[in-house]
Amino acid sequence: MRRRTGTVLLSLLLGVATLGSPAGAEPTRETGSPTAETARPDLTELNVTATRVDTDRLRRPTDITSASDGSGRMLIAEKPGTVRAYDPDSGTMGQPLLDITNRVENAGNEQGLLGIAPSPEDTGDDTLYAAYTRASDAAVTLSRFSLAADDPAASEEVLLSQPHAEHTNHNGGDLAFGPDGFLYMGIGDGGGAGDPLRSGQDLGTLLGKILRIDVSRQCGEQPYCVPPDNPFAYTPDARGEIWSYGLRNPWRFSFDPEGRSLWIADVGQGSLEEVNRIPQGVRGQNFGWSCMEGTERFAPDRCDPAADYVEPVLTYQTSVEGCAVIGGRVYRGERYSDIADGTYLAADYCSANVWGLRSDDGGHTYQSAKLGELPIQVTAFGADSSGELYVVNDLPGMLYRLSFSTDS
Repeated sequence: MRRRTGTVLLSLLLGVATLGSPAGAEPTRETGSPTAETARPDLTELNVTATRVDTDRLRRPTDITSASDGSGRMLIAEKPGTVRAYDPDSGTMGQPLLDITNRVENAGNEQGLLGIAPSPEDTGDDTLYAAYTRASDAAVTLSRFSLAADDPAASEEVLLSQPHAEHTNHNGGDLAFGPDGFLYMGIGDGGGAGDPLRSGQDLGTLLGKILRIDVSRQCGEQPYCVPPDNPFAYTPDARGEIWSYGLRNPWRFSFDPEGRSLWIADVGQGSLEEVNRIPQGVRGQNFGWSCMEGTERFAPDRCDPAADYVEPVLTYQTSVEGCAVIGGRVYRGERYSDIADGTYLAADYCSANVWGLRSDDGGHTYQSAKLGELPIQVTAFGADSSGELYVVNDLPGMLYRLSFSTDS
């Protein structure tokens, strides 16, 4: 379901229509297939709880992801500029694998080491991609590092940088490899209140966008390539790296490892927090900022009457139910597959509410429900190599494993 400018959504149970799939796209089971539907209890019966799994204090953790080296470890990014490894088998936290604190600006609350993504497992290397706010000029910077090097910090290769000096907030910086093997990156709109740079709808800047790049190749002097099927790869005056746009601050996004859809949590201005979903292969979606905030008009003078703005699949009220949405993941583990398979989780940084979201008709409509509360100030969700979910929280900086149960 899509909207024209000015349409007000009356229900949170919405779907997103596709714009078409690339040639050769393989059909995959989306969240909420009939198989999953018959195996799960109703979403309103599901509960989520968090159990602390390590005694070490983390320094304002910002991201958590599974290592791709077969070790079963999880990698955790800390805001000042370090990456540490957690071993679920032993329950212990190791010393930093990467330390770039000397080049990371983290004075602003939304600055720092923002996101990490190891190379996909089939590459067989120890490369780690990291997004951070650069100390020298506050640019949002994407680099890669070799964790196998004697000094991983010295192995840095800067791939991309986006100027971001006007304001310290809305850096974004999440990273993830998609099922297509390309690296996706989210960048906020440049900060300030109300998109003063008008970045959300401007295809000439990387601010307020999800990017998609090929980091396995180099094109000319550029240390990456723009995939030729990116929606604006051949559009004059547009940045070819853009995959989707109209976002305010996409703090966390993730791919469903089975349905392969992309889920994006976008922090609201002050009225609505929102979660968006992109079906596999759909490109060029416009989520409306700063014409729209969630399902409401934010700045009518910035709206294009001819534009199609994609509806979020979930919204909730800022300052009523929280302050900043934290995007999670679709559960695809084994331990709770009978009750939680295909359920997407999102939390709020301030209220600690955790929402579940899923579809029982292949992504046309969604059911949502509050599933409990998590520790306060959750900043990121992660999944281990078996698909079980974890969260980290900002202060006091702890790691938790999630579990599911039902009322019945």
